[in-house]
Amino acid sequence: MMSLRNKIIWITLFSIGMAFLESSVVVYLRELLYPEGFEFPLKPMIGHISLTEIFREAATMLMLVGIAVLVGRSVSEKFAWFIYCFAVWDIFYYVFLKALLNWPESLMTWDILFLIPVIWTGPVITPVLVSFTMIMFAGFIIYFSNKISKVRIKPVEWVILIAGSLIMITAFCWDYSRFILRHFSFPELFSVSVEKDLYEVSLQYVPESFNWWLFTVAEVIILAGIGLFFRRNNKILKKG
Repeated sequence: MMSLRNKIIWITLFSIGMAFLESSVVVYLRELLYPEGFEFPLKPMIGHISLTEIFREAATMLMLVGIAVLVGRSVSEKFAWFIYCFAVWDIFYYVFLKALLNWPESLMTWDILFLIPVIWTGPVITPVLVSFTMIMFAGFIIYFSNKISKVRIKPVEWVILIAGSLIMITAFCWDYSRFILRHFSFPELFSVSVEKDLYEVSLQYVPESFNWWLFTVAEVIILAGIGLFFRRNNKILKKG
């Protein structure tokens, strides 16, 4: 059986490799769509390219889930390895973009973070902070899993973590959603007849302001959930 040290080394290398692949795709896309350099508003993608991008993101998640399922011994460990891989991948994604394109200009540069179900945007520092939080939590789970026979995240901890995560997602989607709701009412967004108009309006989107208040609240809630997990398992460990 592979030692914990070797697991960490190989999974870290896997995540860094994935990050370079992801960065390479961005390099190619920017050469095609933004030869003068990336900036908002977004340029339209040909139908099959935009669809490929969505499936590529989904495939990336599948790969991260796959490695976590293969390596983790319990549900908690599988979750820990997933968020660890995700976090390392995300951090090195920006490291490689900086090396390859000299982008982002700073940690406050706006970026598109995700496309499902709507566009997520935020300053680069925000996903980086989330990634370090994920690494910390993954480290706690993996550490206790190798010291205590059964480690699990309790329902109350899950509720806190999920609540914080949902608020975090809201923070990332806030600016884009606010922009879209200036042009359409909420019921109109579910109408097939406005689909083309919605796409055209979305191409005019330029980020204005990030909801730091929501982001901070979300981060505090998530850290509270992690703190509960750590304190509970640390007490179990001390009792022996």
